[in-house]
Amino acid sequence: MNIPSDLLYAKTHEWIRRDPTDSTLVTVGITDHAQAELTDIVYVELPKVGAVLAASAPAAVVESVKAASDIYAPVSGTVTEVNENLTSNPALLNTDAFGEGWIFKMKLSTPSEVEHLLTPEGYQTQISS
Repeated sequence: MNIPSDLLYAKTHEWIRRDPTDSTLVTVGITDHAQAELTDIVYVELPKVGAVLAASAPAAVVESVKAASDIYAPVSGTVTEVNENLTSNPALLNTDAFGEGWIFKMKLSTPSEVEHLLTPEGYQTQISS
C-alpha cells in the first residue's frame, strides 16, 4: 500500500497535509488503508464550515455497505472548507483517498499538536502489525 511521504497520520487512520504557504492550514482525509477496510463508501456526513473541533473528537461520518464509521479530527481547529464533491460522489474516498477524496480543511488552533501525529514510517508500522 502506498503511504504518501508528505502527510502526517493519526492512529485512527486520518491524514493531514499542511498548506505549503500557511502551516496553520491543513487538509484532512482518511487513509487508503481505512477506506479499504470500510469497502464501498456510499455516504459522507461532512462537518459544518466554522465548526470548532478538538483533536480526537468525531468530525465526520462515513457510511459504507458494511458499516458507519466516525472520522476523527487529527488535530484541533476550525473547519474552513468541506469537500462538497463527496456529497454527490462519496466513492471518491475509495478511488482517491489521498487526493480528490479529502474530507475537510481546517485552521489549527494548537499547531504543536501535529508533533503527536505519526510519520509515514510510523503509520506504515502501525498498519503492518
